Amino acid sequence: MVRQKDEHDAQFALTLLVQSSMITSIHCMLRRLHVCFVLIWSLAAFGQQPSPASGSTVNHASSADSQLVTFALDFPHSQPQHYSIRIPSDGPAHYESIVRISTDSEDTDSFAFDFQLSSETRQKIFALAASAGYFQHDLDSHRKDIAFTGKKTLSYRDGHQTGESTYDFSTNRAVAELTRIFQDLSATLEFGHRLDYDHHYQKLALDDELKRMEEMARSSGLMEVAAIQPILEQIVSDHTVINVARARAQKLLRSPNSR
Repeated sequence: MVRQKDEHDAQFALTLLVQSSMITSIHCMLRRLHVCFVLIWSLAAFGQQPSPASGSTVNHASSADSQLVTFALDFPHSQPQHYSIRIPSDGPAHYESIVRISTDSEDTDSFAFDFQLSSETRQKIFALAASAGYFQHDLDSHRKDIAFTGKKTLSYRDGHQTGESTYDFSTNRAVAELTRIFQDLSATLEFGHRLDYDHHYQKLALDDELKRMEEMARSSGLMEVAAIQPILEQIVSDHTVINVARARAQKLLRSPNSR
């Protein structure tokens, strides 16, 4: 009886050992299947992603299509004493300036403004930049008999090339026309800045400012008046502003270069 019991225990232990070995084998097999599945899934997902080469090609194409023309003027004895205008081939243009608060003070006022440029003016600027060789050569006339009118810098950039040149006076017709355009833009935007200040803090000064603006408009010294349309409309609709000033603002809104 004792021998039979020992044989039974041995057989039972053997059965447990076999079952344990089978369970371990099954677990190992399942782990291998899981690893294979993850590997296959990862390869399939990777195959659906765009290759780095194609992605970089798209980015280069996008940057190649973007163009930027920038004009900057530095003239310490002028108002403003510094300004720059950035004109991208699409999207809003950007203006920045530094103006002395008064002629007898060194304190300055900084002004930054984003504005929409008409497609006609934008196209003209880039056409003139092309005519000027994208500013890749010396634009200055180097004449000594001309009074200094400020250091001017024109620069161009796209996905393929860049150009920049600094000058005081240029005999290049395209550069002369670009200079006029940017100076007229600056004059218009500075009027808008001053009108906004006067409207908030000294409404009685609006009439004199608008009168000067009218005079410049008559002499074709303004450009893209539509860029400051919001402040002109605020003045027109403000019944606390004297009627003559509101009438001047209304007239400027109706002028040809305000559209």
